Amino acid sequence: MGSKTERLLSLDVFRGITIAGMVLVNSPGNETAYAPLDHSAWNGCTPTDLVFPFFIFIVGLSLVYSFSSRLAQGKSRSELLAQVLRRTVILFALGLLMNGFPHYNLSLIRIPGVLQRIALCYFFASLAFLYTSTVFEIVGIVAALTGYWWMMTHVGVPGFGAGNLTPEGNLAACVDRMLLGKHLYRPVYDPEGILSTIPAVATALLGNLAGRWLRSVGAQAHKITGLLEAGGVLLLIGWKWDRIFPINKALWTSSYVCWTAGWALLLLAFCYWALEMKGWRRWSRPFEVFGVNAIAVYVLHIFFLKLQNLWHIPQLDGSPGNLRIFISEHLFGWMSRLDPSAAYAASYTLLWMAFAWVLWRKKIFIKI
Repeated sequence: MGSKTERLLSLDVFRGITIAGMVLVNSPGNETAYAPLDHSAWNGCTPTDLVFPFFIFIVGLSLVYSFSSRLAQGKSRSELLAQVLRRTVILFALGLLMNGFPHYNLSLIRIPGVLQRIALCYFFASLAFLYTSTVFEIVGIVAALTGYWWMMTHVGVPGFGAGNLTPEGNLAACVDRMLLGKHLYRPVYDPEGILSTIPAVATALLGNLAGRWLRSVGAQAHKITGLLEAGGVLLLIGWKWDRIFPINKALWTSSYVCWTAGWALLLLAFCYWALEMKGWRRWSRPFEVFGVNAIAVYVLHIFFLKLQNLWHIPQLDGSPGNLRIFISEHLFGWMSRLDPSAAYAASYTLLWMAFAWVLWRKKIFIKI
Protein backbone atom coordinates (compact mmCIF):
# COMPACT_ATOMS: atom_id res chain seq x y z
CA MET A 1 0.00 0.00 0.00
CA GLY A 2 1.15 3.50 -0.74
CA SER A 3 1.13 6.28 1.79
CA LYS A 4 -2.26 7.53 0.60
CA THR A 5 -3.95 4.16 1.00
CA GLU A 6 -6.51 4.01 3.78
CA ARG A 7 -5.18 1.98 6.70
CA LEU A 8 -6.84 0.50 9.73
CA LEU A 9 -4.51 -0.19 12.65
CA SER A 10 -6.75 -2.90 14.03
CA LEU A 11 -6.54 -4.70 10.70
CA ASP A 12 -2.73 -4.60 10.70
CA VAL A 13 -2.69 -5.87 14.29
CA PHE A 14 -5.23 -8.61 13.54
CA ARG A 15 -3.07 -9.69 10.61
CA GLY A 16 0.04 -9.54 12.80
CA ILE A 17 -1.52 -11.71 15.50
CA THR A 18 -2.40 -14.22 12.80
CA ILE A 19 1.09 -14.26 11.28
CA ALA A 20 2.68 -14.58 14.72
CA GLY A 21 0.40 -17.54 15.35
CA MET A 22 1.28 -19.00 11.96
CA VAL A 23 5.04 -18.84 12.63
CA LEU A 24 4.55 -20.29 16.12
CA VAL A 25 2.53 -23.34 15.05
CA ASN A 26 4.65 -23.98 11.94
CA SER A 27 7.90 -24.13 13.91
CA PRO A 28 8.00 -26.88 16.55
CA GLY A 29 11.49 -27.70 17.74
CA ASN A 30 11.00 -31.41 17.14
CA GLU A 31 8.33 -33.84 16.01
CA THR A 32 6.13 -33.23 19.07
CA ALA A 33 3.88 -30.35 20.09
CA TYR A 34 1.37 -29.43 22.74
CA ALA A 35 -2.18 -30.10 21.54
CA PRO A 36 -3.14 -26.41 21.13
CA LEU A 37 -0.03 -25.92 18.95
CA ASP A 38 -0.89 -28.82 16.65
CA HIS A 39 -3.61 -29.45 14.10
CA SER A 40 -6.51 -31.75 14.85
CA ALA A 41 -5.82 -35.27 13.69
CA TRP A 42 -8.92 -35.05 11.45
CA ASN A 43 -12.24 -33.73 12.77
CA GLY A 44 -12.25 -30.95 15.34
CA CYS A 45 -10.58 -27.56 15.72
CA THR A 46 -7.60 -26.55 17.82
CA PRO A 47 -6.26 -22.97 18.10
CA THR A 48 -3.76 -23.95 15.39
CA ASP A 49 -6.63 -24.74 13.02
CA LEU A 50 -7.85 -21.14 13.32
CA VAL A 51 -4.70 -19.56 11.93
CA PHE A 52 -4.99 -20.23 8.18
CA PRO A 53 -8.70 -19.37 7.85
CA PHE A 54 -8.05 -16.19 9.83
CA PHE A 55 -5.50 -15.19 7.19
CA ILE A 56 -7.90 -16.00 4.34
CA PHE A 57 -10.58 -13.94 6.13
CA ILE A 58 -8.09 -11.05 6.45
CA VAL A 59 -7.31 -11.28 2.72
CA GLY A 60 -10.96 -10.54 1.96
CA LEU A 61 -11.14 -7.81 4.59
CA SER A 62 -7.93 -6.09 3.48
CA LEU A 63 -8.79 -5.87 -0.19
CA VAL A 64 -11.95 -3.93 0.62
CA TYR A 65 -9.88 -1.16 2.21
CA SER A 66 -7.15 -1.30 -0.42
CA PHE A 67 -9.46 -1.26 -3.45
CA SER A 68 -11.86 1.30 -1.98
CA SER A 69 -8.99 3.75 -1.47
CA ARG A 70 -7.59 3.17 -4.95
CA LEU A 71 -10.99 3.60 -6.57
CA ALA A 72 -11.40 6.85 -4.65
CA GLN A 73 -8.02 7.98 -6.00
CA GLY A 74 -9.28 7.53 -9.56
CA LYS A 75 -8.07 4.03 -10.40
CA SER A 76 -10.36 2.13 -12.76
CA ARG A 77 -11.65 -1.35 -12.10
CA SER A 78 -9.76 -2.63 -15.14
CA GLU A 79 -6.50 -1.24 -13.71
CA LEU A 80 -7.19 -2.92 -10.39
CA LEU A 81 -8.07 -6.17 -12.15
CA ALA A 82 -4.68 -6.13 -13.87
CA GLN A 83 -3.03 -5.75 -10.46
CA VAL A 84 -5.16 -8.58 -9.08
CA LEU A 85 -4.11 -10.89 -11.92
CA ARG A 86 -0.45 -10.00 -11.44
CA ARG A 87 -0.55 -10.59 -7.69
CA THR A 88 -2.48 -13.84 -8.09
CA VAL A 89 0.11 -15.23 -10.51
CA ILE A 90 3.03 -14.14 -8.32
CA LEU A 91 1.54 -15.65 -5.15
CA PHE A 92 0.70 -18.92 -6.90
CA ALA A 93 4.16 -19.15 -8.49
CA LEU A 94 5.84 -18.32 -5.18
CA GLY A 95 3.86 -21.14 -3.59
CA LEU A 96 5.09 -23.57 -6.22
CA LEU A 97 8.67 -22.43 -5.68
CA MET A 98 8.31 -22.95 -1.94
CA ASN A 99 6.78 -26.39 -2.45
CA GLY A 100 9.59 -27.54 -4.72
CA PHE A 101 12.53 -26.18 -2.74
CA PRO A 102 15.25 -27.44 -2.91
CA HIS A 103 14.93 -30.28 -5.43
CA TYR A 104 12.15 -29.25 -7.87
CA ASN A 105 11.14 -32.72 -9.05
CA LEU A 106 8.46 -31.69 -11.55
CA SER A 107 6.95 -35.18 -11.63
CA LEU A 108 6.15 -35.02 -7.89
CA ILE A 109 6.05 -31.32 -6.96
CA ARG A 110 3.00 -30.44 -4.91
CA ILE A 111 0.71 -28.14 -6.89
CA PRO A 112 -1.72 -26.94 -4.18
CA GLY A 113 -0.44 -25.14 -1.11
CA VAL A 114 -0.97 -22.31 1.36
CA LEU A 115 0.14 -19.47 -0.93
CA GLN A 116 -1.73 -21.04 -3.85
CA ARG A 117 -4.94 -21.07 -1.83
CA ILE A 118 -4.36 -17.49 -0.71
CA ALA A 119 -3.85 -16.52 -4.36
CA LEU A 120 -7.09 -18.14 -5.53
CA CYS A 121 -9.14 -16.79 -2.64
CA TYR A 122 -7.70 -13.33 -3.22
CA PHE A 123 -8.54 -13.54 -6.93
CA PHE A 124 -12.19 -14.56 -6.51
CA ALA A 125 -12.81 -12.27 -3.54
CA SER A 126 -11.34 -9.37 -5.55
CA LEU A 127 -13.64 -10.09 -8.49
CA ALA A 128 -16.61 -10.25 -6.15
CA PHE A 129 -15.80 -6.91 -4.56
CA LEU A 130 -14.96 -5.10 -7.79
CA TYR A 131 -17.85 -6.34 -9.92
CA THR A 132 -20.68 -7.44 -7.61
CA SER A 133 -22.66 -6.24 -4.62
CA THR A 134 -23.03 -7.16 -0.97
CA VAL A 135 -26.17 -9.14 -1.76
CA PHE A 136 -24.35 -11.15 -4.43
CA GLU A 137 -21.54 -11.93 -1.99
CA ILE A 138 -24.02 -13.17 0.62
CA VAL A 139 -25.74 -15.34 -1.97
CA GLY A 140 -22.34 -16.62 -3.12
CA ILE A 141 -21.34 -17.56 0.43
CA VAL A 142 -24.58 -19.44 1.04
CA ALA A 143 -24.36 -21.19 -2.33
CA ALA A 144 -20.71 -22.17 -1.83
CA LEU A 145 -21.24 -23.57 1.67
CA THR A 146 -24.50 -25.41 1.01
CA GLY A 147 -23.34 -26.62 -2.39
CA TYR A 148 -20.08 -27.95 -0.98
CA TRP A 149 -21.95 -29.66 1.88
CA TRP A 150 -24.34 -31.29 -0.59
CA MET A 151 -21.56 -32.50 -2.88
CA MET A 152 -19.47 -33.90 -0.03
CA THR A 153 -22.41 -35.76 1.53
CA HIS A 154 -24.45 -36.83 -1.51
CA VAL A 155 -22.10 -37.44 -4.45
CA GLY A 156 -20.80 -40.98 -4.57
CA VAL A 157 -17.09 -41.84 -4.68
CA PRO A 158 -16.04 -45.07 -6.46
CA GLY A 159 -15.29 -47.73 -3.88
CA PHE A 160 -16.52 -45.62 -0.94
CA GLY A 161 -20.06 -44.46 -1.74
CA ALA A 162 -21.64 -41.12 -0.86
CA GLY A 163 -21.06 -39.19 2.34
CA ASN A 164 -17.72 -40.78 3.21
CA LEU A 165 -15.63 -38.17 5.00
CA THR A 166 -12.51 -40.22 5.71
CA PRO A 167 -9.12 -39.00 4.39
CA GLU A 168 -9.12 -41.42 1.48
CA GLY A 169 -12.86 -41.78 0.84
CA ASN A 170 -14.18 -38.23 0.62
CA LEU A 171 -15.15 -36.56 -2.64
CA ALA A 172 -12.56 -33.76 -2.40
CA ALA A 173 -9.73 -36.28 -2.04
CA CYS A 174 -11.09 -38.28 -4.97
CA VAL A 175 -11.16 -35.17 -7.18
CA ASP A 176 -7.60 -34.27 -6.18
CA ARG A 177 -6.29 -37.76 -6.93
CA MET A 178 -8.00 -37.79 -10.33
CA LEU A 179 -6.87 -34.33 -11.42
CA LEU A 180 -3.55 -33.87 -9.61
CA GLY A 181 -2.27 -37.43 -9.35
CA LYS A 182 0.95 -37.50 -7.31
CA HIS A 183 1.15 -33.71 -6.95
CA LEU A 184 -0.42 -33.78 -3.47
CA TYR A 185 0.66 -33.08 0.10
CA ARG A 186 -0.46 -36.51 1.32
CA PRO A 187 -0.64 -39.73 -0.71
CA VAL A 188 -4.47 -39.75 -0.70
CA TYR A 189 -5.53 -36.10 -0.17
CA ASP A 190 -4.40 -32.49 -0.05
CA PRO A 191 -5.64 -30.06 2.64
CA GLU A 192 -5.46 -27.23 0.08
CA GLY A 193 -6.95 -29.19 -2.79
CA ILE A 194 -9.23 -28.21 -5.65
CA LEU A 195 -12.76 -28.80 -4.38
CA SER A 196 -12.11 -27.50 -0.86
CA THR A 197 -11.03 -24.18 -2.36
CA ILE A 198 -14.74 -23.43 -2.92
CA PRO A 199 -15.58 -23.03 0.79
CA ALA A 200 -12.19 -21.33 1.33
CA VAL A 201 -13.33 -18.62 -1.10
CA ALA A 202 -16.44 -18.27 1.08
CA THR A 203 -14.10 -17.53 4.01
CA ALA A 204 -12.56 -14.70 1.99
CA LEU A 205 -16.00 -13.40 1.02
CA LEU A 206 -16.97 -13.28 4.70
CA GLY A 207 -13.89 -11.08 5.11
CA ASN A 208 -15.21 -8.92 2.28
CA LEU A 209 -18.49 -8.47 4.15
CA ALA A 210 -16.65 -7.54 7.35
CA GLY A 211 -14.67 -4.94 5.42
CA ARG A 212 -17.81 -3.48 3.86
CA TRP A 213 -19.38 -3.31 7.31
CA LEU A 214 -16.43 -1.53 8.91
CA ARG A 215 -16.29 1.02 6.08
CA SER A 216 -20.02 1.72 6.25
CA VAL A 217 -21.44 4.87 7.82
CA GLY A 218 -22.16 4.41 11.51
CA ALA A 219 -20.85 4.74 15.04
CA GLN A 220 -17.89 2.61 16.09
CA ALA A 221 -19.89 1.02 18.90
CA HIS A 222 -22.57 0.00 16.41
CA LYS A 223 -19.94 -1.59 14.15
CA ILE A 224 -18.45 -3.54 17.06
CA THR A 225 -21.90 -4.78 18.04
CA GLY A 226 -22.49 -5.94 14.47
CA LEU A 227 -19.19 -7.84 14.42
CA LEU A 228 -19.99 -9.53 17.73
CA GLU A 229 -23.51 -10.47 16.66
CA ALA A 230 -22.36 -11.86 13.31
CA GLY A 231 -19.55 -13.77 15.02
CA GLY A 232 -21.96 -15.30 17.50
CA VAL A 233 -24.39 -16.35 14.78
CA LEU A 234 -21.62 -17.98 12.72
CA LEU A 235 -20.28 -19.83 15.76
CA LEU A 236 -23.76 -21.17 16.45
CA ILE A 237 -24.22 -22.25 12.82
CA GLY A 238 -20.81 -23.93 12.78
CA TRP A 239 -21.52 -25.73 16.07
CA LYS A 240 -24.91 -26.99 14.85
CA TRP A 241 -23.63 -27.92 11.36
CA ASP A 242 -20.78 -29.86 12.93
CA ARG A 243 -23.27 -32.57 13.92
CA ILE A 244 -23.92 -33.56 10.31
CA PHE A 245 -20.87 -32.10 8.53
CA PRO A 246 -17.96 -32.17 10.99
CA ILE A 247 -15.65 -29.22 11.54
CA ASN A 248 -12.56 -30.28 9.61
CA LYS A 249 -9.65 -28.12 8.41
CA ALA A 250 -8.28 -30.62 5.87
CA LEU A 251 -11.67 -30.72 4.13
CA TRP A 252 -12.39 -27.02 4.86
CA THR A 253 -15.94 -28.08 5.65
CA SER A 254 -18.80 -25.60 5.66
CA SER A 255 -19.11 -25.93 9.44
CA TYR A 256 -15.39 -25.16 9.69
CA VAL A 257 -15.87 -21.99 7.61
CA CYS A 258 -18.64 -20.75 9.91
CA TRP A 259 -16.83 -21.73 13.10
CA THR A 260 -13.51 -20.11 12.18
CA ALA A 261 -15.10 -16.99 10.68
CA GLY A 262 -17.09 -16.58 13.89
CA TRP A 263 -13.90 -16.56 15.95
CA ALA A 264 -12.24 -14.24 13.42
CA LEU A 265 -15.07 -11.72 13.81
CA LEU A 266 -14.78 -11.82 17.60
CA LEU A 267 -11.03 -11.21 17.50
CA LEU A 268 -11.51 -8.45 14.93
CA ALA A 269 -14.15 -6.86 17.16
CA PHE A 270 -11.73 -6.89 20.10
CA CYS A 271 -8.92 -5.32 18.04
CA TYR A 272 -11.26 -2.67 16.64
CA TRP A 273 -12.65 -1.87 20.10
CA ALA A 274 -9.24 -1.72 21.81
CA LEU A 275 -7.36 0.17 19.09
CA GLU A 276 -9.82 2.30 17.11
CA MET A 277 -12.33 3.03 19.87
CA LYS A 278 -10.32 2.98 23.12
CA GLY A 279 -6.94 3.90 21.68
CA TRP A 280 -5.07 1.25 23.69
CA ARG A 281 -2.06 0.83 21.44
CA ARG A 282 1.00 0.02 23.55
CA TRP A 283 0.37 -3.73 23.50
CA SER A 284 -0.17 -3.86 19.76
CA ARG A 285 3.14 -2.68 18.30
CA PRO A 286 4.80 -6.15 18.02
CA PHE A 287 1.79 -7.42 16.08
CA GLU A 288 1.63 -4.29 13.95
CA VAL A 289 5.20 -4.81 12.75
CA PHE A 290 4.31 -8.39 11.84
CA GLY A 291 1.14 -7.32 10.08
CA VAL A 292 2.65 -4.81 7.68
CA ASN A 293 5.12 -7.38 6.29
CA ALA A 294 2.99 -10.48 6.62
CA ILE A 295 3.74 -12.28 3.34
CA ALA A 296 7.47 -11.61 3.61
CA VAL A 297 7.60 -13.06 7.13
CA TYR A 298 5.55 -16.08 6.08
CA VAL A 299 7.72 -16.92 3.07
CA LEU A 300 11.05 -16.32 4.79
CA HIS A 301 10.24 -18.25 7.96
CA ILE A 302 9.21 -21.29 5.87
CA PHE A 303 12.35 -20.97 3.74
CA PHE A 304 14.67 -20.98 6.76
CA LEU A 305 12.78 -23.85 8.37
CA LYS A 306 13.41 -25.87 5.21
CA LEU A 307 17.08 -24.92 5.27
CA GLN A 308 17.35 -26.19 8.84
CA ASN A 309 15.65 -29.44 7.88
CA LEU A 310 18.20 -29.97 5.09
CA TRP A 311 21.13 -29.85 7.54
CA HIS A 312 21.25 -33.42 8.82
CA ILE A 313 22.65 -33.74 12.35
CA PRO A 314 22.13 -36.80 14.58
CA GLN A 315 20.00 -36.32 17.68
CA LEU A 316 21.49 -36.83 21.13
CA ASP A 317 20.20 -40.39 21.18
CA GLY A 318 21.89 -41.11 17.84
CA SER A 319 18.72 -41.17 15.74
CA PRO A 320 18.49 -39.08 12.55
CA GLY A 321 17.87 -35.39 13.08
CA ASN A 322 18.44 -31.95 11.63
CA LEU A 323 19.62 -28.48 12.61
CA ARG A 324 16.21 -27.51 13.98
CA ILE A 325 16.15 -30.47 16.37
CA PHE A 326 19.84 -29.91 17.22
CA ILE A 327 19.11 -26.33 18.29
CA SER A 328 16.06 -27.42 20.25
CA GLU A 329 17.99 -30.14 22.10
CA HIS A 330 21.05 -28.06 22.91
CA LEU A 331 19.32 -24.82 23.89
CA PHE A 332 16.21 -26.21 25.55
CA GLY A 333 17.06 -29.84 26.27
CA TRP A 334 17.13 -29.15 30.01
CA MET A 335 13.36 -28.68 29.87
CA SER A 336 10.98 -31.57 30.33
CA ARG A 337 8.28 -33.19 28.20
CA LEU A 338 7.14 -31.08 25.23
CA ASP A 339 8.68 -27.83 26.46
CA PRO A 340 11.79 -27.85 24.19
CA SER A 341 9.59 -27.99 21.10
CA ALA A 342 7.42 -25.11 22.31
CA ALA A 343 10.43 -23.09 23.47
CA TYR A 344 12.08 -23.39 20.05
CA ALA A 345 8.83 -22.32 18.35
CA ALA A 346 8.47 -19.30 20.63
CA SER A 347 12.12 -18.31 20.13
CA TYR A 348 11.84 -18.67 16.37
CA THR A 349 8.73 -16.48 16.41
CA LEU A 350 10.53 -13.81 18.44
CA LEU A 351 13.44 -13.93 15.99
CA TRP A 352 11.10 -13.12 13.10
CA MET A 353 9.40 -10.46 15.15
CA ALA A 354 12.81 -8.82 15.58
CA PHE A 355 13.38 -9.03 11.83
CA ALA A 356 9.96 -7.48 11.13
CA TRP A 357 10.71 -4.76 13.67
CA VAL A 358 13.90 -3.80 11.83
CA LEU A 359 11.95 -3.57 8.57
CA TRP A 360 9.29 -1.46 10.27
CA ARG A 361 11.83 0.91 11.82
CA LYS A 362 13.46 1.39 8.42
CA LYS A 363 10.01 1.86 6.81
CA ILE A 364 10.56 -1.13 4.52
CA PHE A 365 7.25 -2.72 3.55
CA ILE A 366 7.63 -5.68 1.23
CA LYS A 367 4.58 -6.00 -1.01
CA ILE A 368 3.69 -8.35 -3.83
